[in-house]
Amino acid sequence: MKRNLVEKILVDHLVEGEFKAGGEIGLKIDHTLLQDATGTLAMLEFEALGLPAVRAELSVQYVDHNILHTDFKNADDHKFLQTACARYGIIFSGAGNGVSHQVHMERFGVPGKTLLGADSHTPGAAGVSMLGIGAGGLDVALAMAGFPYYLLNPRVLGVKLLGSLPDWVSAKDVILEMLRRFGVKGCTGKIVEYYGPGVKTLSATDRETIGNMGTELGATSSIFPSDERTREYLEAQGRGESWRALSADEGATYDEDLTLDLGAIEPLIAKPSSPGNVVPVREVAGTKVDQAIVGSSVNSSFRDLMVSAKILEGRHVHRTVSFHVNPGSRQVLENVARESGMLAFLRAGTRVHEPGCHGCIGMGQAPGTGEVSLRTFPRNFPGRSGTRDDQVYLCSPETATASALKGVITDPRDLASEMAYPRIRDAERYLTDDRSIIFPSEELKYTVVIRGPNIKPLPELTPLPDSIAAEVVLRVGDNISTDGIMPAGNQVLPYRSNIQEISKHVFEQIRPDFAAACQARGVVVVVGGQNYGQGSSREHAALAPRYLGVCAKIVKSFARIHKSNLCNFGILPLTLADPEDYPLFEEGTKVIFPDVRKRIERGDREIPVEVSGKSIMTLLDVSQRQREHLLAGGTLNFVKNEFQNRGDHG
Repeated sequence: MKRNLVEKILVDHLVEGEFKAGGEIGLKIDHTLLQDATGTLAMLEFEALGLPAVRAELSVQYVDHNILHTDFKNADDHKFLQTACARYGIIFSGAGNGVSHQVHMERFGVPGKTLLGADSHTPGAAGVSMLGIGAGGLDVALAMAGFPYYLLNPRVLGVKLLGSLPDWVSAKDVILEMLRRFGVKGCTGKIVEYYGPGVKTLSATDRETIGNMGTELGATSSIFPSDERTREYLEAQGRGESWRALSADEGATYDEDLTLDLGAIEPLIAKPSSPGNVVPVREVAGTKVDQAIVGSSVNSSFRDLMVSAKILEGRHVHRTVSFHVNPGSRQVLENVARESGMLAFLRAGTRVHEPGCHGCIGMGQAPGTGEVSLRTFPRNFPGRSGTRDDQVYLCSPETATASALKGVITDPRDLASEMAYPRIRDAERYLTDDRSIIFPSEELKYTVVIRGPNIKPLPELTPLPDSIAAEVVLRVGDNISTDGIMPAGNQVLPYRSNIQEISKHVFEQIRPDFAAACQARGVVVVVGGQNYGQGSSREHAALAPRYLGVCAKIVKSFARIHKSNLCNFGILPLTLADPEDYPLFEEGTKVIFPDVRKRIERGDREIPVEVSGKSIMTLLDVSQRQREHLLAGGTLNFVKNEFQNRGDHG
């Protein structure tokens, strides 16, 4: 049987289920990835399982999100993570080493392996032909414990790449072109596989950019073949032994097909406030720019920073623009410095920051009131920057740097009259140094885990009752992101290991009194539109509402990761059988779920809801496994009960 590359990797890792449309499959996970914004909660969840050590082939904890130490909280959490990693056999990459996606690709990525990460941009692992999937922290904690990862059997979108990119156009424009065509939910339930003669023109880090931001399509993951470009990259990292060739069988087919001519792509930009709001740069050229940032979660590789440095060489950014660079890793910074890129940045007036996420999750770099900010980040959801009513555009390093030079949004092709396009190739051999990464050892497993006062025990979650009487506390529209549910930023994220405290911030950008309203009502329901819960994998957007009394979310459609997180924490993820019933759920409306436990136990898909004096139908589209977890009040309850029943504690 001829298989595409996605099918080959899935078949190699399939441990439960079968490949049929709409069916759930369980995959063996080779690598796991945590970052500090999600990792503290995930580590607490792993500890709750009572195992002496991780059971995955390789697990890594990165500190890249909350690296600002404005008080004791982040420092305490980092110490907790470091000591827990030592205790349980997890690799620890501390603050300053870099962003998880970049560092994992550099030092640990292996073609054909699976990677489950508590970060929605884990599919950036496509840069080295790993199948990276973003998930909630509890799913990753279970994978660390050796459990399979479950998902609905994905459809595969095959994208055949032809030609090569023109000067002043780069990988960011490729993924922006995909977003222009598909929007932020057009690839939900799909894995995007890139193939064809154009693939060889893209470097490993070009592919990481496309895979990373493929998350914004709603895609489960993205993948590229492992070819000579992959081998070159791994050889340059001193890890050539990790390489193996991987590609689809000749004549393999896909569920959907698209042909993309790289030579026809032009510089693109996503306008405020959605990654899917894509237009050609020329359509918004001339708009005044106040801030520009290259780097962070994506476009932070050696190539991306060096193309920016070369554009700036001998020049200075416009006097009205604040220009920032966020390197993806310490390795990137060292290699850019070796090639004199740091000198070019500094002489151009650039603010160069330590490797990390920074402004991508609202941790500093917030623009001023009414200011326009151009960023190479993957997201520009409303208020994500830390500034209410922000005007954040997403673009390539070329567009961001050209605009920083001119003071207005500038099509980078306009620089062709001033300079030749700087085509940057990966180094034949990078400077590499793993001494800042802490690897497990026999000695370290006796480490005592240190917990600061902000690290609180996980809240107890009760099983699903027989029936539920609740009240609608909030109704929101389409494309509500997890940032809208649980904001990021330096005021909120330090409470990531303190559910009682972080819950006070749920929906605060949309309804500032949400937490108080929940507490006043006791049991509540949230109602939403299409693509509810898009964006970040942060499970706080599920656990904190559950802690506040949210028993169900009734929407027109869910984003994949958030729906899984709701099941993990015992919140019913219900979709409206008839979207026209949406207006019935006004704030303050009483809602009743009669005999809901019995209906879920017997496998009902249709769940009736009494609202506004009438009975309407909602749908519970979950697996049998997820039903059992909902009945138990959450996945952790279910798994701990299973462990106790069979006496499995390592």
